[in-house]
Amino acid sequence: MTRSLQAVAYCRPSVLESAPDGQRLGLETSRGTTPSGVEDHPRFFTGFLTSPQVASAGLLAVADVAAARYYQPQLRASLDPVVTGNGDRLRFESFSGCCGVHARLDVLGPGLDGGEVGHGTTNVDVNNPLREALSRIGADDPLHLRVGPEELTVTTLDGPVVEKKVPLPDRWLRGFAEAQVIAAGFDLRAELPAAEAVRFLRSLPRSGSRGGRSGARWAVPAGRVLRPTTRPVPRAVCLPGPERLAALQRVLRHATALRVYGPAVTGAATEATASAWEVVLPGMRLTLTLSPDASRGFSGEGGVLDALATDEAAEDAELIAVLLAWEPRVDVADLAAASGLTPERVRAALVRLGTSGRVGYDTAEAAYFHRELPYDAGRAERHNPRLRAARALVAAGAVGLDGALATVTAEDGHVHRVRDEAGTLSCSCLWWAKYRGGRGPCSHALAVRMARRGAAAVERGGMRVGGGAR
Repeated sequence: MTRSLQAVAYCRPSVLESAPDGQRLGLETSRGTTPSGVEDHPRFFTGFLTSPQVASAGLLAVADVAAARYYQPQLRASLDPVVTGNGDRLRFESFSGCCGVHARLDVLGPGLDGGEVGHGTTNVDVNNPLREALSRIGADDPLHLRVGPEELTVTTLDGPVVEKKVPLPDRWLRGFAEAQVIAAGFDLRAELPAAEAVRFLRSLPRSGSRGGRSGARWAVPAGRVLRPTTRPVPRAVCLPGPERLAALQRVLRHATALRVYGPAVTGAATEATASAWEVVLPGMRLTLTLSPDASRGFSGEGGVLDALATDEAAEDAELIAVLLAWEPRVDVADLAAASGLTPERVRAALVRLGTSGRVGYDTAEAAYFHRELPYDAGRAERHNPRLRAARALVAAGAVGLDGALATVTAEDGHVHRVRDEAGTLSCSCLWWAKYRGGRGPCSHALAVRMARRGAAAVERGGMRVGGGAR
């Protein structure tokens, strides 16, 4: 597995300090991207939190996920959370070391008081002493929040005094990209009031069997409750590895509702699916998105491969990237009008941008939002094994096209047959036999798509040349 060291540097450690007017929480930022370009330590907010205890619990929950591995938990991993200022809200995100859980705390306008929210994305330091201090925040303690260094700190320090270096696997980067792509296909499946939300979540196991894996559960909405079921019946929602929702226990006492999101289930499905679990809090939301299995992180789901395989999407993404303006809600129709592209091409471009961490997806608002991950997330495309294999097959001339049926000759000489049925490609390979398209296309189907698009582009070019000669 390819990995690199990610270095993050802060002016000083984040700290919670006492002051005459209450307590002051200073969250230090690392190098990040803002509307004016890359900055070493951007500032996003200075003001008060309207629900200090709730915000502290939510931030701790995000930090819990950043430090967790729900599969093979004996292997520890910790990456500092990511913070994004979207002008009207702050978003704190993290991703588990096992690549299977994405956490996001959205501190909305009603949760902030007394200051403007800036624009940009960077890492934020959440160290162990800070975690201990946050856990002691009282309900009535006024809490002043600063995201970014104080002006005096910026002008008096010659350089960073806190530096961390952590391993950053390609699989982790791909997972961060896949999570938002999968979430874009979710709909609201259930909404529970506070009392039922607390009862349901507290009934779940805190730890799984077999080394942290308890498997998937299913639940069916019945009025304003969730009733357990043993199989994926229509309208059911999947809870894959319920112990992975443990971080939500941090905020349960403050919950006002629980919303559950997932793909449509018809009853014919047999495999577990990803899902998102959102706890509604005063002035904020905490959402955990779970991969289909604790041992199966988001990195292998293949939701971004079709968008990555097209040159058209790459060109469209460059255009759409120029139009993004750190909006908290990216409107596809507005982007289509501004760019001259169809809504379908805008969505494909947003998927492409997601693979480099430039957009996320908010299930509560059913909309993308602009952010720039402070990692070299472009590696998610460059190092995707199926995408690399497909491009190698096309470059080697291994794809034969013949109407709805295509052949792909693998490196070992084995010939795979790829069939097009109403736009859906199936393959004779073992990957297709095992997953039936449930984890994205195989490398052979990707190669066929690339070859067909290349052939169509050549044909269109020939028609233009021929038309000009007449």
